[in-house]
Amino acid sequence: MSFIPASFVLYLIQERVTKAKHLQFVSGVSPVTYWLTNFMWDICFGLLGVNGAGKTTTFKMLTGDTDVTSGDAIVAGSSILTHISDVHQNMGYCPQFDAIDDLLTGREHLYLYARLRGVPAEEIERVAEWGIQKLGLPMYADHLAGTYSGGNKRKLSTAIALIGCPPLVLLDEPTTGMDPQSRRLLWDSIVGVLRDGRAVVLTSHSMEECEALCTRLAIMVQGTFKCLGTIQELKYKFGDGYIVTLKIKAPKSGLPPDPAPAEKFIRINFPGSFQREKHYNMLQYQICSSSLAKIFRLIISNKENLHIEEYSVSQTTLDQVFVNFAKQQMEDEEIPLHPRAAGASREARVSPALHQQAVA
Repeated sequence: MSFIPASFVLYLIQERVTKAKHLQFVSGVSPVTYWLTNFMWDICFGLLGVNGAGKTTTFKMLTGDTDVTSGDAIVAGSSILTHISDVHQNMGYCPQFDAIDDLLTGREHLYLYARLRGVPAEEIERVAEWGIQKLGLPMYADHLAGTYSGGNKRKLSTAIALIGCPPLVLLDEPTTGMDPQSRRLLWDSIVGVLRDGRAVVLTSHSMEECEALCTRLAIMVQGTFKCLGTIQELKYKFGDGYIVTLKIKAPKSGLPPDPAPAEKFIRINFPGSFQREKHYNMLQYQICSSSLAKIFRLIISNKENLHIEEYSVSQTTLDQVFVNFAKQQMEDEEIPLHPRAAGASREARVSPALHQQAVA
């Protein structure tokens, strides 16, 4: 695994996302700067956040589509402020909204971008065919891009981003609208990019996709990095503990299962635990303040006494970690409700009859 010190640095890129928000890269809450040193080329970095968190704005600043108000970013030794042309030569970009020409075929797109990338003329046909096969576009390669479905347009945009083997590939929600088979093809393509020793920065709303591809993740809230680390680190530090599921068997033949002893056992040994579900002989608890070893030790040593037939212990999912951070943005955003909207205050309701009389 190769290391290129400071070859890809995100250094205090600060941009106004809305009138009240600033986009900052920070390590936790402070300090105000976040420096990703010793960035590994063969890494897939996931950038997560709800809609409006600043992910696409981040990409637009890195590609020069949006002005940077302060700070800088270094890609392969070149600054996006002073050497954006050199940055473009070392970067492939799949934007959130497909930048394709409806009057060109998929193959013509790849030919065009291969020439722009400086692919030798004798290699262009082979490179274009590689992109077509890699992303599963052989049936549509010679059709006009304007006739493509949303999923096929995303495939074409991703193939364009991979043309020329750029050291850094930015993919902004590349699998939106793709069917499961196409999504797997794209995942395989990204894995191939990583095996070539190149880097990928990916945004996605699919936690499954992030767990399959990303080696490190950051979650943004209102334009700010709230956490950074591997998936396991985020689950351990920001998750809600463990989910314990118990299946209770009958104490004797002909008698119904009795979950009461198991419920009492959980309350005594795991104070603060929360019962998520209870169905006949199934119990499910969320246990926040306990080690995994303690959970297994206590359950195994009391399995027979509590008549536990089966049990499982699972960690909080990445979805839950994401939701916990997403709540912060939703709580900070006050959305005014129409007086007749669901959840609006009763005092704010307007009577149609009284309103008409007032107007008259």
